[in-house]
Amino acid sequence: MKRFHAHVSVEDIDQSTRFYSTLFAAEPSVVKPDYVKWMLEDPRVNFAISSRASDKGLDHLGIQVETDGELREVYGRLQAADRPVLEEGRTVCCYAASEKSWISDPQGLAWEAFLTSGESTVYGDSADLGQIRTTAGTTDSACCAPVAAPPPLAKAACCGTES
Repeated sequence: MKRFHAHVSVEDIDQSTRFYSTLFAAEPSVVKPDYVKWMLEDPRVNFAISSRASDKGLDHLGIQVETDGELREVYGRLQAADRPVLEEGRTVCCYAASEKSWISDPQGLAWEAFLTSGESTVYGDSADLGQIRTTAGTTDSACCAPVAAPPPLAKAACCGTES
C-alpha cells in the first residue's frame, strides 16, 4: 500500500513539532534536532518537517511505497508523465536509506517516489535536481529537493473578497 508524503521546511522545529503533534493527535515516529516525521495511519501519510532549508514552507511531495513492485509501478508513472526524471537509486536522505526517483510538476514542485529500506544515523545527501527543474530558481536545497520559485501573489485573499 502506498503512502502520501509531504515535507515542510519550518523556522522553529520545536514549535512546529508541538503544533503538528497536536493537529495529528499523534507523537512523531522520528525526532532529530533538525528533522521530525510522523507516519500517520489516519490519514495515511508520511509527514515530515525540517529546519535545514533556507526557504520555509512546502519543500516537496512524494509517494512512499512498501514493495519493489510498487516502486516499479510508480517509476513507470513518472516515465509516462513525459517530464524529465532523475533516477537517484539507492541513497541516504532524511535519516533513512531509500531508493528513489524525482520529477517536478509543471510548476516546478518536486515529487519523489521512494522505497525506504532502513534507518540512518545521518541526515544524508541532497540530490542535484537541476536536470528536472522546469522553472527558474535555485537547485540548492538543504533537504532532498530543489527550492521552487515562489508563486506570484494573488490580488485577492484566498477566501475573501478583494479590497
